[in-house]
Amino acid sequence: MSGRWKLPILYLISKGQNRFGMLKKVIPNITERMLTLSLRELEDDGLITRTVFAEIPPRVEYALTEIAMDLLPICDHIRHWGLKHKQSIIFTD
Repeated sequence: MSGRWKLPILYLISKGQNRFGMLKKVIPNITERMLTLSLRELEDDGLITRTVFAEIPPRVEYALTEIAMDLLPICDHIRHWGLKHKQSIIFTD
């Protein structure tokens, strides 16, 4: 569970932002490539499932697995900690 974007992605999927375009709109500064890689890694790790619907245009939705649902309370605590200490944390890229 490493990477800058995975916790926000899990959080947003849990709140109903379950399509690629939705995630891209609400996550500032993430590139399409990084979003794709993060989603693939989360799927490989067994934290999300990817469902492709046979429609035109094709539609793909992501959902949390049971394992990820168990992880949500921990993610929520980390999120609250980050919001509380946002001003004192220095981010470097």
